[in-house]
Amino acid sequence: MSCAHLTLPNGLHVTLRHAPRLKRCAAAVRVRAGSHDAPNAWPGLAHFLEHLFFLGNPRFAIDDALMRYVQRQGGQVNASTRERTTDFFFEVPAAAFEGGIERLCEMLANPQADRAQQLREREVIHAEFIAWARNPEAQRQHALLQSVSAQHPLSGFHAGNRYSLPVPDAAFQSALQAFHQRYYQAGQMTLSLVGPQPLATLEALAMQYGAVFAPGQPIEQGPAPALQLRAARVEQLPGQRDVLLGYERLPAGAAQAIAFLDTWLSDTRPGGLLAALRERHWLEDFSFSALHQFAAQALLHARFKLNDAAPADQVEDLFRDWLSFLRDADLTALNSEYARIQQSRALAAGALELARRDSSGQPFSALDAQGLAALQGLLEPFTEQARQPWRLPPAEPLLAVGFSDVPATPTPAGVIHSPALPAVRQYGVIYLRWQVRSALRARLWRVLEGALRPLVERATRASVELQWSECEHLWQLRCAGSPPAVVAVVEQALALLRLPAAQDWSAGSGTEPALIPIRLLLKQLPGYIVGRAPGPLPTCLIAQPELDALWQNARWQGMTCGFTEAVQPALNALLAQVPGQPGMAEPITGDATGPWQHVPLPEGEHALLVFCPAPPGSEAVYRLLAHRLQGPFYQRLRVELQLGYAVFSALRQVQGHTGLLLGVQSPKADPAQILEHMRCVVAGFTHDLTDDAEARQALAAQFHEPDMGNADVAEWAWQARLAGSDAPSLDTLRQQLLAVTAQQLEHAARHLFDNALYLASAAQGGLLPATQQPFSQV
Repeated sequence: MSCAHLTLPNGLHVTLRHAPRLKRCAAAVRVRAGSHDAPNAWPGLAHFLEHLFFLGNPRFAIDDALMRYVQRQGGQVNASTRERTTDFFFEVPAAAFEGGIERLCEMLANPQADRAQQLREREVIHAEFIAWARNPEAQRQHALLQSVSAQHPLSGFHAGNRYSLPVPDAAFQSALQAFHQRYYQAGQMTLSLVGPQPLATLEALAMQYGAVFAPGQPIEQGPAPALQLRAARVEQLPGQRDVLLGYERLPAGAAQAIAFLDTWLSDTRPGGLLAALRERHWLEDFSFSALHQFAAQALLHARFKLNDAAPADQVEDLFRDWLSFLRDADLTALNSEYARIQQSRALAAGALELARRDSSGQPFSALDAQGLAALQGLLEPFTEQARQPWRLPPAEPLLAVGFSDVPATPTPAGVIHSPALPAVRQYGVIYLRWQVRSALRARLWRVLEGALRPLVERATRASVELQWSECEHLWQLRCAGSPPAVVAVVEQALALLRLPAAQDWSAGSGTEPALIPIRLLLKQLPGYIVGRAPGPLPTCLIAQPELDALWQNARWQGMTCGFTEAVQPALNALLAQVPGQPGMAEPITGDATGPWQHVPLPEGEHALLVFCPAPPGSEAVYRLLAHRLQGPFYQRLRVELQLGYAVFSALRQVQGHTGLLLGVQSPKADPAQILEHMRCVVAGFTHDLTDDAEARQALAAQFHEPDMGNADVAEWAWQARLAGSDAPSLDTLRQQLLAVTAQQLEHAARHLFDNALYLASAAQGGLLPATQQPFSQV
């Protein structure tokens, strides 16, 4: 990779990154202004302005503005307002990059939202506020922030709602315009471009489209009042310890130092803090983050989720003792290891992550002299001599692994080596899925989850994804990343799956974070598709013999993707160790008792998911239908009706089942009303349907392997494998997409809700036609 920095004549700072390995491109803009820079009279003004940018502008109406444009290209786009910064970012295939940059810069330089649009968007902000107010984790964080001075903006309200954003007020409109003019000018912004293009090409794009911003000079953002951190003004929750660390005079480089500290605090290997807590069977989960960091000021939060028997005061004492140990440790070797970790992260990062890091001035690198000085500033308060026998972690072997020579080994039954992802991408994926029918499977899965957790954490540090998931009677292991590291991780994972350590049998199950209604429904959806298995779990003791019996009767299938032929023998030898009986698994049939399923949710907003399965052989038709329906669905339900901020429609492949997934979370409409709105949108779309060759071509282009994310290619091939396809081909899919007719689309839309599965947040009766049949698929 190569990088360049420049400043345009109008004052815009630009960073460019040429990364030949990338298949997609990304752009990010950081504006050095956020919620704390907005006038005190209008809480939420900065967040509100962030939303307004996406509502179209004089050059690009909303249907062709950045969000719709990126969605049509199969990319991703978002924005985020923080205390002192606001970020806008997107990722698209290379062919769409210039159009995305133009739209991004144009929308920030020349926003245009009339009062009617503003009023509608204010209701979306209000819906977000309601969801935030009902989220326990968000409320917990808000309560913790009351530990700072009442004069500090951290203790205030900045998200905005219906009452803090008086759109008709002329003074509010003047403040909105003034905020944009003051901060959304070139001197206050950084544009970052990342892609496989040469630096000269990226520079030309930045100069052409970055020139649209008004000239300006950097503005020094006013310093915040002192934190004056006091003892937490909220009671410590049972099973949780929250520790706040406040700093006022940190040297430059604090953000890098905080990331370094997070890396080693989160290390679970022997000798560290988390290992000590786990050895005592106290810890269930840990997180460390900066609740606020600006200039020389920072507020850090360490959150310990503990079991009922854990002494919270001793946990905090150990935390502070470890920080004292680190303060006096020789950090030279640790920073060298951190450099290896950062290099691994940089090589694994996608275009979007690289662009966002560049725009925020946080590239993947070891601590420089400034960062080391800032780290000493973070550790300076911990002056006592460490009492525990802490030690620094050793070098991670997964950061430097290679393939060993293995004799020729035949491919095990049940395994396919997919050619979908060329080995030149240097990204390997291994999928393994078991069908387990044991009544003890849920309890045994939790044992194995605990056994794998340290390996998952080690793999993550080496930029390897190791995922262990379950869906009713289906267990799945997925490992992706650098091919040599993937093989090493899977080898260790299989050993743990066969023979967990003694302590893993007594590990606690842990507690899962609270989810908003729509996310909870999404989590439940796969179980309803493959068929749920109701009934209480057996209460007998479980041990190694029960696991051995489960593996003996389990059937499994697997797929590898992205490996060279030279390493196939090593892969085959590895996969010969998979426990269970290899071979094609039996078909999965959804056996939900009816099309309308009530999922118990906490009191609050309503949510509805509708999964509309695609008939066999109609993947291309349903993909095009999802592609074309996405805009009208979002426009009607999110923009015009303001049903809520969580509104989406997209094609999904779940456990080998392809379907169109519609989802809405709403503070005001119940599932029956949401469903009626969904049906009306689809009916209107069907009535106005015309042929659109441009849409077909745009969608087909998204399934060109050189333009697809490596993980997306592998997942598509795996889902096709689960669906029963022996030789799925992206070329074939593209040809099928280009051949879809308007008549096929119309037929699919008219029958979209036939055989659909509905997951709702509240029990409903009499909503569906009497002819509606239960969901099932083979």
